[in-house]
Amino acid sequence: MSPQKFWRLPLAATLLALLTACAHPIGISPLETPVRNEAGLNPKKVAYVMTDADRGKEVTTAGGGGDKVSYFPYRDLEKSIRDALRAVYSDVFVVKSASDREAIASFGVSYVFSPSITTTTESPSLLTWPPTKFGIDLTCEVSDPEGKAVTTVKAQSNGTAEFSEFKSDFGLAGRRAASQLSEQFKQQVQANARLR
Repeated sequence: MSPQKFWRLPLAATLLALLTACAHPIGISPLETPVRNEAGLNPKKVAYVMTDADRGKEVTTAGGGGDKVSYFPYRDLEKSIRDALRAVYSDVFVVKSASDREAIASFGVSYVFSPSITTTTESPSLLTWPPTKFGIDLTCEVSDPEGKAVTTVKAQSNGTAEFSEFKSDFGLAGRRAASQLSEQFKQQVQANARLR
């Protein structure tokens, strides 16, 4: 093997590794969220916990063709959570911590929802990188204004999208999952007797 060919092999391997290691950014904000019906709202006020650090958490998961995708689940799914709660309760606030007694007291909330989000992505495609399947698991630990545990609310969703649907919306499967999650979360909150 000539010296010229000898150096091409490692260079090609390095370039291939760089290309396959990149993560494509996508957005997963919901396409739609539950409608707020003023006449049917619970008169209680609630808060959910979300910090700037939460919003800044970037996650990287599998895409198609051996590539990866990156997104910000807390930032993009905050609307799913907030709008689900707004479809149930009269007023919804955001706080930076479930132990922020001063803010919680000033808002007069009955419950504080602390979300934890996990996601999964996949795509069988060898040629395209956007995920065709997107799963979201949301777990909210709910406490009272004094910080005592009240209950746990869980919601799951799965979104799918085919290559022909992507066009410029490469996070479409995630956006569909986010929409479904918002409705599922609303239903789980409404069904929980401890949150009425």
